[in-house]
Amino acid sequence: MIPVQLTLEGLYSYQERQTIDFKSLTESGLFGIFGSVGSGKSSILEAISFALYGETERLNARDKRAYNMMNLKSNRSFIEFDFFNFENKKFRATREFKRNSKNFDDVKPSNVVFYEWKENRWEPLEHVNPEKIINLTYANFKRTIIIPQGQFKEFLELGATDRTNMMKEIFNLYRFDLQNNVSGLNAKNKSELDQLEGQLKGFEEINEEQIAAQKENLTLLQVKFEEAKNEFNKIDKKYQLQKNLKTDFELLNEKQESFKKLSFEKIDIDLLEKQTERFEQIFRLFSPLIGEKNKLQKEIDSKNHEKEIQGKNLAETERKFNVLKESITAILPQYEVLEQSKIKENDLRLILQMLRFSAEIEILKSRTENGVKEVEKVSENQKTIRNKIDVLVKNSELLKSQRLDAQLLLNVGNWFSKKRNLTEILQAQLKKTDDLNSEIHNISEELKPFTIDVETFKNDFKLKNDALENQKKNLSEKRNQLEVQQKLAHFANELHDGESCPLCGALDHPDIVEFEDVKSELSAIAEQIIKFENQQKELQQTSSEIEKILEKKKFFESQLKTEKEAFDQIKTEVDTHQNNFSWEEFNAENEADFESKRNHSFDLEKQIEALSQEISQQQKNLEKERESLDKFNKALEDFKLKEKEVETKFKTNQSNLKNLLWEDFREKSVDEVEERFQNLSQSNLKTEQDYQNLIQQEKELSPKFAEQKAVSEQLGKRIAELEEEISENRTVLIQYLTDQKFNNLEEVETILAQELNVQEGRNQIQKFRIDFETLKNGVEELSLKLKGFSFDKEQFVALEMQFKTGENELKTANDNVVKLASEIDRLEKEFKKKEDLLKESAKLQKRADHLKIMTNLFKGAGFVQYVSSIYLRQLCDHANIRFHRMTRNQLSLQLNENNDFEIVDFLNEGRSRSVKTLSGGQSFQVSLSLALALAESVQANAQAEKNFFFIDEGFGTQDLESVNVVFETLTNLQKENRIVGIISHVEELKEKMPVSLNIIKDEERGSLIF
Repeated sequence: MIPVQLTLEGLYSYQERQTIDFKSLTESGLFGIFGSVGSGKSSILEAISFALYGETERLNARDKRAYNMMNLKSNRSFIEFDFFNFENKKFRATREFKRNSKNFDDVKPSNVVFYEWKENRWEPLEHVNPEKIINLTYANFKRTIIIPQGQFKEFLELGATDRTNMMKEIFNLYRFDLQNNVSGLNAKNKSELDQLEGQLKGFEEINEEQIAAQKENLTLLQVKFEEAKNEFNKIDKKYQLQKNLKTDFELLNEKQESFKKLSFEKIDIDLLEKQTERFEQIFRLFSPLIGEKNKLQKEIDSKNHEKEIQGKNLAETERKFNVLKESITAILPQYEVLEQSKIKENDLRLILQMLRFSAEIEILKSRTENGVKEVEKVSENQKTIRNKIDVLVKNSELLKSQRLDAQLLLNVGNWFSKKRNLTEILQAQLKKTDDLNSEIHNISEELKPFTIDVETFKNDFKLKNDALENQKKNLSEKRNQLEVQQKLAHFANELHDGESCPLCGALDHPDIVEFEDVKSELSAIAEQIIKFENQQKELQQTSSEIEKILEKKKFFESQLKTEKEAFDQIKTEVDTHQNNFSWEEFNAENEADFESKRNHSFDLEKQIEALSQEISQQQKNLEKERESLDKFNKALEDFKLKEKEVETKFKTNQSNLKNLLWEDFREKSVDEVEERFQNLSQSNLKTEQDYQNLIQQEKELSPKFAEQKAVSEQLGKRIAELEEEISENRTVLIQYLTDQKFNNLEEVETILAQELNVQEGRNQIQKFRIDFETLKNGVEELSLKLKGFSFDKEQFVALEMQFKTGENELKTANDNVVKLASEIDRLEKEFKKKEDLLKESAKLQKRADHLKIMTNLFKGAGFVQYVSSIYLRQLCDHANIRFHRMTRNQLSLQLNENNDFEIVDFLNEGRSRSVKTLSGGQSFQVSLSLALALAESVQANAQAEKNFFFIDEGFGTQDLESVNVVFETLTNLQKENRIVGIISHVEELKEKMPVSLNIIKDEERGSLIF
């Protein structure tokens, strides 16, 4: 994260709006924020932390954080922070909270909004989670980006478990926690293995021998099937021939019988054909006319019935219309005087309001008198509180005049503290030189038994070793000669006539050389060589031991020289520090007197603070009384205004009276006038509603009466038209009856009553004609086909029995073959499944073995802890680069077997000790080195182009030389593309800063940034 700009207002000591532009600060790579104690330096870091996370180090939610963070002279707090995240994207975080205007102690919780800079404008984000933007939790943010005051050593002193959890989160080590994944894979693998074992139990009886035996049986059954098939084919040919003859003869008999039946049905079909033609002719001529006649007659009857009903309705509507006219005539006199009655009703309403106004005026007068008394009481309380505040302020000023300057106490206290530290360091340094002298003496004593010359012992040992080496070389040459002689003797002893020589290949051996036995001499030489080698080893061991002792002595002598120089330097620093004591109020040799005066000053501070709190509380009480007085005065004004307003309304109502007089009702009660008003109001309302209803009914009934009258006339006209149409229809019917030679219409209706389906009848006739001709042709064709053939039923029955027997035998043989073939196919498939299952089982078993190893590896998050320890050791190595430089290679940071930090002290033989044994300055140095390494690792892990780091801690514990070393370390960070901000009050550091901000606290305006 790289800060861009911070704006804050109404926060802690920042009363006015202040803005910090970090661009010029971060460009320099190293900058500072300086100011006196309590000026508001640390508040800048708290503002950044609170803007992003809504959390601060000094206060939590239970501490009334919003109230305590807000400046007491402000009614609004505002923070706006712009920054770049690790992806170099620009974001803004804003938080704002306000004070309740009616309750000074009530400060509403902050409203927070996050924005992202896109397309040259700020776009609000849907979430307010800073971890999604910065990729750090608040705890790790204050460990790696902004380290608040008092938290600098937190990471150094964290327990192993907390530190491991922190490393997991910062470096995403949870990805190495594979225990659950392995457990899931193991459970899944075990489940699959159990299922496979269960499946394999069903294949225990399936094997290759069983399949081979079944295949032999199949071969035998296939031979039997072929024999049965050949025999059946012979019988089948004879059977099919007789079966076809039987079918043809039976079919001929059936068709002949069917043809006889159709010949009898032909008479009825001919009659049906004549009836259908006659019905179709009559239907085509008379059916439309008869239908039209019936339709007209039906409509005439319907219209007559409708006319009868309409006549009754018209008479009823006329009666209602006459009654309505009479009612309107009766209510008209009352309606004509309604306007005067309404005026009287309005006067009663005004008088009723005036009665109520009179009662309200009396109540307001009483409340005004009570309010005046309360104002006098609050004014008296204000006077009492002001007197108390004056007394408390005088007491506070008196105590302030007695206290010592806080900066003076701080400087003197630091002087005595530094004196104690320097004295302890000097004594420790003296002890180190004594210990080193003692150690060197002991080493010198260790060298005495060797009786050597330290300057020439290496050359002496080399001469002795060379002499032994020459003796070994001479003995080795002699041993080689004897071994050759011994081998030739062996060859000579093995030579026999007729056998080839292994050296020259000759078969004749006339002169065989004789050799002496050299085994004893070889053994003696070997013993001497071993003796010389042992002497060389002893010589080398002695030389090595002496060299180690001398190296050890040289190392301690070098350390002694360094420690003496350090002792002299510390002694000079002690003398210089003693001479720097320049405060006449105190004695440099009497620290107890200083402590007594400082404690007395602290007691005065506590008393002054208590008085300040009491003054603040009394001021709050005075403010409350002032608010109460304003509240009562405002209420009195409201009462008076209300009273005038009600009197004005009363007079307005009195002037609006038209018929009635106020004096006639002044002494009457509100209920009495209310009852009279309600009765008159209801009577007027009823008269108006009744009249309006009657008029409305007249409007609705009049058009209905006219409409019914018109409908009745239309019905009469339509009936006349229908009677004329039905007369024309009768004329046409009589003409058709004459033409077709019918005596009357009843004869036609009788024919039409048959309701013959002409199309269905014609289809039936046509179908019969086709069936008749088809059957006739079929009988003739079959008779011709079977001419000269005969059929013996008994012979066919015997042949059929023989066919069925052969068919059954063939089916049985085929079923046996198919069944056995299917069984073999099933066995082969099952055997293949068994092989696949066995392969899969072996694979799963092998996987189970591997998973067991992995389970042990990842059990209990051990692997994550192992990876965490690697990251910690790398972090430790990175921190040591700067820590060594700061401590002049005297101290080093390491991890023990429990992953806890320890210090390696090279001034004490490289022994390790707890980090808690470090002095304040050393703790600052190692914490700074570790924090820088952690910040670099975290931000490098986030692949940020630049790394930013803010320090609010520790420089006051450093001497001038240490400050120079720390400053040099921080300056080198610029070359590594690092940005470091420092908050401090150390003037020596301020002078070295390339760019810085100054915080000044003004008594009236609060903290100001320059």
